[in-house]
Amino acid sequence: MKVCVIGGGGREHTLAWKLAQSDSVEKVYAIPGSKAMEDVAECIAIDWQDFGAVTEFLTKDNIDLVAIGPEAPLVAGLADAVREAGIAVFGPSKATAQLEGSKVFAKDLMKKYNIPTAAYGVFDDVAKAEAFIDETGAPIVIKADGLAAGKGVVVAMTVEEAKAAVVDMLSANRFGDAGHTVVIEEFMSGEEASLLAFVDGTTVVPMIASQDHKRIFDGDKGPNTGGMGTYAPAPVMTDALLKEAYDKVLVPMVAAMKKEGMPYVGCLYAGLMITPQGPKVVEFNARFGDPETQVVLPLLDGDLGEIMMACAKGTLTEDMVAWKKGSAACVILASAGYPETSHKDDVIDGDLSFTDNTLIFHSGTAYKDGHFVTAGGRVLGIVGLGADLQVALDVAYERVAKVGFEGRQYRKDIGQKAFAHLR
Repeated sequence: MKVCVIGGGGREHTLAWKLAQSDSVEKVYAIPGSKAMEDVAECIAIDWQDFGAVTEFLTKDNIDLVAIGPEAPLVAGLADAVREAGIAVFGPSKATAQLEGSKVFAKDLMKKYNIPTAAYGVFDDVAKAEAFIDETGAPIVIKADGLAAGKGVVVAMTVEEAKAAVVDMLSANRFGDAGHTVVIEEFMSGEEASLLAFVDGTTVVPMIASQDHKRIFDGDKGPNTGGMGTYAPAPVMTDALLKEAYDKVLVPMVAAMKKEGMPYVGCLYAGLMITPQGPKVVEFNARFGDPETQVVLPLLDGDLGEIMMACAKGTLTEDMVAWKKGSAACVILASAGYPETSHKDDVIDGDLSFTDNTLIFHSGTAYKDGHFVTAGGRVLGIVGLGADLQVALDVAYERVAKVGFEGRQYRKDIGQKAFAHLR
């Protein structure tokens, strides 16, 4: 079959790469894709926001399946437009994508269906929000309601910091429409993990757990980012915790969405906090994570095209999904100034080709004058593969040392929390 990936970042590079390996897939397209994806996909220069142009191309070229990567097109309803054109889609509808597009929607749904998460309040008024902060105390978490590219969350360690975040979002309009309402949550202590699942509307097949590193600096210091690195499988998610998360989070949420008249199709991402009371939901995303995808999919021992089509058709079965032995680790190289600002057009030096045990996925690059250059934000995801986590990390960091650009930033402690569980 012919498959078209929507998007052009590191997650979509990984999706296209894995789909190109699938026996069920004869050709991969990407809208708009990137220069780096041309080895595995034919890139089509269409703006995904032009739904008419997208569906016209898909219909004319007899595309069998569309895999939508980023959250923005899902929240905007691209999946609905493609389905209306009679083409199978891996990705939730506009109504269903509210699970990521609105934190208020997600929290209220979790409360209604008793899915474990942090206690919370919802505010669009600074004075009422500040009163809630005074009453609750710190540490406390402030979240912009809408999409903010992974940056709309402040973990405030003091009441003053929390109030400043509220003013920043509600009054200073830092995140535009996304921050006109805020969710204020109790602080949950524990270790975070990401658990993704393939979903066909009813059936839920979990993937291996991974662990993202959100803060920009080593030791989980500095502001939140879209993710500075990850590894899989994450040993914090024991078999018992995986079963608990499946039984109490993934399955109930998919059942809830179906009951609400908006069946979930695609990749359901549960960001979890492993608390003394068990796994609790930090957030849901309506798509593959970035950079979780870069470590989970290389370990998938199955036909991704077949799995995605089964999700789209409602025929997913557990035996379609298997996992390779070993580990994967991803180190993100980010541009100077990220996440507050993003430097562009710095020439990237080094060999960017794939090897047997290293993969390089392009998150934010452009191609100018015969060279890849930075295009701002997170630039490259450098993945190491190995028999165990230490080998995967060693391989990844060896490759990191051979790739550079002016002002690059990366964390040197990816995966270190895992070793406490492996001793």
